[in-house]
Amino acid sequence: VQLQASGGGLVQAGGSLRLSCAASGRAFRRYAVAWFRRAPGLEREFVATISKNGGTTYYADSVKDRFTIFRDNDKSAVYLQMNSLKPEDSAVYLCAAGLSPIPLVGAYADWGQGTQVTVSS
Repeated sequence: VQLQASGGGLVQAGGSLRLSCAASGRAFRRYAVAWFRRAPGLEREFVATISKNGGTTYYADSVKDRFTIFRDNDKSAVYLQMNSLKPEDSAVYLCAAGLSPIPLVGAYADWGQGTQVTVSS
């Protein structure tokens, strides 16, 4: 499945952004989808994941209660609503598809190009 992330930008601390991950190719609804992020000089960090039917979600502790992941299988899209953003949330955000909603990089075979999120203090 091919993935394309969008929706990033520059926002002040405390603000909100909604990222989108649009999919094409094989049946999107068969896949769990996750968001990861990569800050300069650091490894990819798990952010959130959602099961193929949207019934199960997991979040990194650092974003819990601030970020929400949800999907619309009819539109072949997954979204990440980010509220109360902090400067430490600044990173390139990537979406990825895999068979199970597991918070590990290795669980996801298909990756999209990222979208930059910058949070100013």
